[in-house]
Amino acid sequence: MSYVLTELLGDQKNIFQITLNRPAMRNSFNTEMAEQLLTIFQNITNDKQIQVVILNSSDPKSFCSGADLKERQGMSDEKWGNQHYLFERMVYALEDLPQATIALVNGFALAGGFELALNCDLIIASENAKFGLPEVTRGIMPGCGGARLLPQRVASHIAKEWLFTGRIVDAQEAYQSGLLNKLVKDDELQSVGLDLAIKIASNASLGIMGAKQVVNKSISMKTDEARQFEIETYKKVVHSEDRLEGVIAFNEKRKPVFKGR
Repeated sequence: MSYVLTELLGDQKNIFQITLNRPAMRNSFNTEMAEQLLTIFQNITNDKQIQVVILNSSDPKSFCSGADLKERQGMSDEKWGNQHYLFERMVYALEDLPQATIALVNGFALAGGFELALNCDLIIASENAKFGLPEVTRGIMPGCGGARLLPQRVASHIAKEWLFTGRIVDAQEAYQSGLLNKLVKDDELQSVGLDLAIKIASNASLGIMGAKQVVNKSISMKTDEARQFEIETYKKVVHSEDRLEGVIAFNEKRKPVFKGR
């Protein structure tokens, strides 16, 4: 059974939309759904046609409520560990996508569901969105990026409060804390997300991918290392046909036609 829907969007079909589709379980991911997501992420990694990836939900009440705890009921430590390794590979494959990624969050984004959003580059949420990492209330802690990525989006003392209490945060508080790129009305989520994706996809893919690499990798580097990596990546991008096209198009006062090379 397929728990994930996909489609290409935009006039150039360069926006790949992934829709979580397990509404009966609030889009919680079981082993099968995680395997499907991992396969999709792996398949699009080297697809040069795709410039932006959108991750959203078919359920207006829930983006994703995390791992399916009903499936985990009675699991042995070995089975739990094997399943979590699958979950790790899934979210790391999402985080490592070279394309720009946007999470469109409506309803609940809890535990692993919140972590799915955190592993995307940008987060847009509707007014009914709710976020939380309640793992500590269940005897564990976030294990798919929550504790590592949340402090990169909100102040560390705010991240610690959310992590330590496991409380659910509404969309307004999430926006005011800096978690979100945009907060929109419920019925505008898809259109605003697609508009942003189209705007990103109209730019040079090599430039976007290079900038993403530098932002992600330089976080953990020393200043000198980060500067060197930034310049090395810049040189790869600047010696491209797209750079020449950008300059020519500017001088000819027209929209550039980027080809990703």
